[in-house]
Formats: sequence, structure tokens, C-alpha cells
Amino acid sequence: MKTHPSELYFYHSPDQLIDKQTLAYAHSVAKFINQIDVVKERITTTQWNSMLMKLNLRAKDLLNKAHPQYQALIAGKNWDDESWLNILVRYPHLIKSPIAVLRNKAILCRTPSDILRLN
Repeated sequence: MKTHPSELYFYHSPDQLIDKQTLAYAHSVAKFINQIDVVKERITTTQWNSMLMKLNLRAKDLLNKAHPQYQALIAGKNWDDESWLNILVRYPHLIKSPIAVLRNKAILCRTPSDILRLN
């Protein structure tokens, strides 16, 4: 995924309160913000894998394990790495926090102020 050096890519669900709050903080980190609604815009397994490598996390680390749909469809099963990537593609609304990518650094924003670590 080619990125502009001064543009922050903000992957989020606009309906979530923490995502809205984090977006407000994002304006202090970067002048240009490219907002990607993970529910409306399809992100490929390759894009997810690239983000996970920057985050140094596994796909299942991004998911809200308390969500009823996670409990019903995903929990308790053995999934391989490719399957986890496909889960992210199919159920992006299960992501627990927004993801911010600036240059070659990415962060899972568990709290709104986490995005400030991109500076």
C-alpha cells in the first residue's frame, strides 16, 4: 500500500465513540488524514497483513472478544493465519479500536490519546 509521507491513514468505525474521540486527537498528529471506514470499505487480506506487520500484532489481537458475534462464530475454534485475515475482511466491525498508520509506523488506538505516540 503506497502512502503519502505526511498523510495519516485512520482505519475506524465512525459509529464508535472511541473512534470519534481518537479522530479528534489525530488532527494534532497530522495535517492530512485519510479516513477509512472499515465497515464500508473492503480491506484486502494483503492490506490487513501489511498493517499487522507494522502493528507487530496478530489478527486475533485486533478483535473484540466480548462481542456476541465473536463469541458465536469465532471463539473456541482453531484458525490458521490465513483464516484470521479472512475473519478481519469478513467481520471488520469486530475490530476493538481504530488503527492509525503514519509513514511506516502503525498503532492500535486502545485509548484516544494513544494516537499521540505516532509523533
